[in-house]
Amino acid sequence: QVQLVESGGGLVQAGGSLRLSCAASGRTFSTYAMGWFRQASGKERDFVAAVSRYGGTTYYADSVKGRFTISRDNAKNTMSLQMNSLKPEDTAVYYCAASTSPAARLVASTLYNYWGQGTQVTVAS
Repeated sequence: QVQLVESGGGLVQAGGSLRLSCAASGRTFSTYAMGWFRQASGKERDFVAAVSRYGGTTYYADSVKGRFTISRDNAKNTMSLQMNSLKPEDTAVYYCAASTSPAARLVASTLYNYWGQGTQVTVAS
């Protein structure tokens, strides 16, 4: 089992940047593929980005490709999401998640076993 805690959210102007972090407990962090999801008010939780167990493979939602970068540091049990060129439509609660699934593309929230509590990102226009 793993516990996840996000940090780094806040209020930023459009065009600005934020870096989200996800700290994981436990000694088996590298056994989990990791992902970021977001949920805007009144909307469903959407996939943002994911990274494979050792960081060799990453994939992104089309809406963030080229602006966001996901990374992980297994030695520190952390995952990050660098968000650049932020837009008002990026406003949402951002969640990190861990998956034990062997699936190749972990874009569905149902493939994730563990979730953090979320961190609010607000982008002002």
